[in-house]
Amino acid sequence: MKQKKWLHYSALALTLHSGLSNATDDLSLQKQLHLPDWMTLTVDHRTRYEGYDNAFKKGTSGGDQAIDFRTNVFFGVKYNGFSFGSEFIDSRIAIEGHNTPVNNSLVNQTDLLQAYIGWQTQDLFNSGLSFNIQAGRQTMDVGSRRLIARNRFRNTINNFTGIDITISHNEWQWLNFAVLPVSRLPSDEASLRAGRTEFDKESFDQIFAGSFFSMQNLPLASTGELYLYYLHEDDNAQTATKNRNLFTPGARWFKNARTSEFDFELEVVVQSGDSRATSAATDQHSLNHLAYFGHAAFGYSFSAPWQPRLVLQYDYASGDKDPNDNANNRFETLYGARRFEFGPTSIWGAFARANINSPGIRLQVKPLPRVTAFIAHRAYWLAEKKDTWVGAGLRDITGQSGSYIGQQMEMRVRWQVIAQLLDFETGWAHLFKGEFAKNAPGSPANKNDSDYFYCQTSLHF
Repeated sequence: MKQKKWLHYSALALTLHSGLSNATDDLSLQKQLHLPDWMTLTVDHRTRYEGYDNAFKKGTSGGDQAIDFRTNVFFGVKYNGFSFGSEFIDSRIAIEGHNTPVNNSLVNQTDLLQAYIGWQTQDLFNSGLSFNIQAGRQTMDVGSRRLIARNRFRNTINNFTGIDITISHNEWQWLNFAVLPVSRLPSDEASLRAGRTEFDKESFDQIFAGSFFSMQNLPLASTGELYLYYLHEDDNAQTATKNRNLFTPGARWFKNARTSEFDFELEVVVQSGDSRATSAATDQHSLNHLAYFGHAAFGYSFSAPWQPRLVLQYDYASGDKDPNDNANNRFETLYGARRFEFGPTSIWGAFARANINSPGIRLQVKPLPRVTAFIAHRAYWLAEKKDTWVGAGLRDITGQSGSYIGQQMEMRVRWQVIAQLLDFETGWAHLFKGEFAKNAPGSPANKNDSDYFYCQTSLHF
């Protein structure tokens, strides 16, 4: 009897999804304004409530909560191979707790995210090569998104001003770029709390360049990537930096998930150059920088109801071995995203791709055509016990607090309520505190585990 009821409710949900999809086909601005195919206008708005109970970050107590808003307006034109795109962003918070980090990872009011021109052709000089060039302010998603990404969960988004060129042919693609990272302004807490607006700026004090090559249809139906990035930065009037001068070569090999097949992903990255331990104006000492990162994942997609996929994961990002030597060994994730591997960021952000040693397991399911979910569990150790737990800002330079941070359990559900119009997402994370989280200098007095919850809606017009 229970099975029949479940089948009945599933059929009803499928019918509702289909009906809503058909009913909203013409609600986009593109359709409502009768715009031509060569013109694009979209508006996206996201509202999110989030909060957690017991603090785990340095110098904090109690819990935290916030309501975040992010609105993006994009206008683009494509004609005869030429393109123009502009995008405005407004990111702000409505309420906040006493631990809320009011900074420009949460707030960036009324600013220009993208403004670029481009040109592309599918047959450059009759060579059979596809060619695309884009110049101006833009966002970027490159490779695995671990080092360069357009942020999706975070309330603000990384952007750059410069030029990128992509050449491709059949099974390979080659991207080259030279850009200036954009500094989100204002950056001081007083101005952000006061709601002051200031246009974001780029400067030649910060230069980011790279070359990225990918090849498809390798053995095992896999794809390979090779890349080299260079970052140079100096302090300026708008931005305090770690004065990083880093070369970051890396390689990635992966096979996409397919039903009834194993899949995998391997990525290795090395960093060398020099950097400072902090971005403080008083820190004028450059350190030799040598760090590395590795990621491995092996999955299997089952031919079964709900399309389950089980993934085993492992990540290692080096930490600083000795706080008193002349070297910095902590890995820098540059402009990458981390939510898709280490849990929610924003006011939570417990774990980052720096000084961690972390195995994990993840189960992904799709119970309905427009509903996806996963449950994940990871254990975390410090790669170097004398270095910082970056997500919490805790450090024991003696190493006496151990290296075991704890474990994080996470769940997430996404529901496309109305196709191409309304999405709903909710998630939960639980931090089981280990010896380091409880005993490191500056850790919260309350040693209880922490629970984080969020729910958000996204509208697309």
